[in-house]
Amino acid sequence: MNRIPAILARVAVRTVQESFAAATDLKEDATCDMCGRQEGLELMHSQGIIHRNPGDGWFVARRSEYVSATVAPGALGKSSLIITEMLSMVSGQALLGTASEQLRVWHFNLEDPAMETTRRIQATAKQFELSEHHLGDRLFVDHGRERPLVIAKTEGRDTVICTPVVDALIAEIEERGIDVVIVDPFISSHKVPENDNNAIDMVVKEWDKVADKGNCAVELVHHVRKGEQEVTVQSARGGVALTDGCRSARVLNSMTEAEAKNAGVDHHGLYFSAYADKANLTEPADKRDWFELVSVDLDNNPLSRVSGNPFDHLKGDDIGVATRWEWPDLLAGVTASDFERCALAIKQGQWRADQRADGWVGIAVAKTLGLSLTDKQDRAKVVALLKTWRETGALVEVERPDERRKPKRFIEVADDD
Repeated sequence: MNRIPAILARVAVRTVQESFAAATDLKEDATCDMCGRQEGLELMHSQGIIHRNPGDGWFVARRSEYVSATVAPGALGKSSLIITEMLSMVSGQALLGTASEQLRVWHFNLEDPAMETTRRIQATAKQFELSEHHLGDRLFVDHGRERPLVIAKTEGRDTVICTPVVDALIAEIEERGIDVVIVDPFISSHKVPENDNNAIDMVVKEWDKVADKGNCAVELVHHVRKGEQEVTVQSARGGVALTDGCRSARVLNSMTEAEAKNAGVDHHGLYFSAYADKANLTEPADKRDWFELVSVDLDNNPLSRVSGNPFDHLKGDDIGVATRWEWPDLLAGVTASDFERCALAIKQGQWRADQRADGWVGIAVAKTLGLSLTDKQDRAKVVALLKTWRETGALVEVERPDERRKPKRFIEVADDD
């Protein structure tokens, strides 16, 4: 059984205490005068620090010096996508179809436990066969549960920026040559009312200051309001000042059951899309980028390493990894002669428009093209072909009595005029 490499990524996952002990030259302590206590900020330079056994214990075109936002519902795959994009930037490889130069990325995960982030990074590295060689010393990770990152708070009726924290952050960005800063989630980077547009505007402008003075891109990851169906930038929680203040914003949406049917895929919950819903610098995206969550076994079940044990077949942790998925071109390979053959079959029978009917026209098309209607993708292809041929006028829908003299909708080949 292949084992996960001991070190898959150079990731900083040490606690604050370990950071103080091992990297005192990287510390930048600052006093937040509004809260009256020390607000330390440590950036741990990557030195292959990762748990030997993880069971113990977008790539979007980001523009330098700008702030962008990712708006997504929970339990969709947002964090997995961020990590894949992060490793794509760090490695310089086109993990999601778009490559960049090798970038230095600082990821603030302010929500999840450090071990959860570590497992996701390891699983992503395993999926894409990345090693220490591919990531070098360009990846930096901090966790909010160990070291909160708060750049603004409310004091009385006023919103106060923690200037020493912001200054310390910028200093570390400059010192380490950071190209991209990812903050996930945005709400954990401040303590101001999220519905107060004036306060949120101040926070976003402060992140804009970080991007400008640090000469880096800043990505703010944000949640949506509960109950949203189709997510847009207007679905973002709190005031509109966040998305209004960002130079660009993208939204993530789960694949719907209807979309899964059209694409001919099972388990629509494993697929999600992304598109730019606010693009001040580029044309709005006409076509969404699609992603699939694939399960990666970390191979970290300790029992599997015990010789002769009866549990050797058990797997380790299964982690979802975001991978690129292409929407299928259901019309690919279909020629004019294919239509002529299908048209001949349709002319030789009485074919209904309703998919639920025993005499559905799709049966004739599937049989002619050698497709199986029990296969979801084949069925989706038949549906797409019929839709296209009807839209172009090659097929027409007519109403006439069936054998029981009840009015029904039938599909016929259009007459040649």
